[in-house]
Amino acid sequence: MEETTNTEIKDSNDQIDEKPIEKMTSTELRDVAKKIPGVTGTVAMKKEELLSIIKKHRGIEDSALTKKPRKKIRKSRLTVKELKQKALKLRKEKKEAQSGKGRKKINFLRRRINRIKKQTRKVARA
Repeated sequence: MEETTNTEIKDSNDQIDEKPIEKMTSTELRDVAKKIPGVTGTVAMKKEELLSIIKKHRGIEDSALTKKPRKKIRKSRLTVKELKQKALKLRKEKKEAQSGKGRKKINFLRRRINRIKKQTRKVARA
């Protein structure tokens, strides 16, 4: 009878129980990429680069269906003048809430005003 070593069993199990490439972390992908002959510099590679190298080596084609499109979050671009007008309205609401002793509403408005101030600074820099 032939005896199989632990490394042979381990290698065969790795291929069978291996999780999908897209689900692997970058460190796991680096380990896989290091085993591919002719590949160097895996430490500096990003996950996308590692994926493409491994897929090319295994003969897996990238299809548009496997890639999920990222959602682009767009904030409405307001001008500095519009943002300042919005802040003025919120300040008036805050004063009204202070006379009514609405503590939660005051804190909510204060945070919104600060957020708008930050937006005006970003728009002014751009």
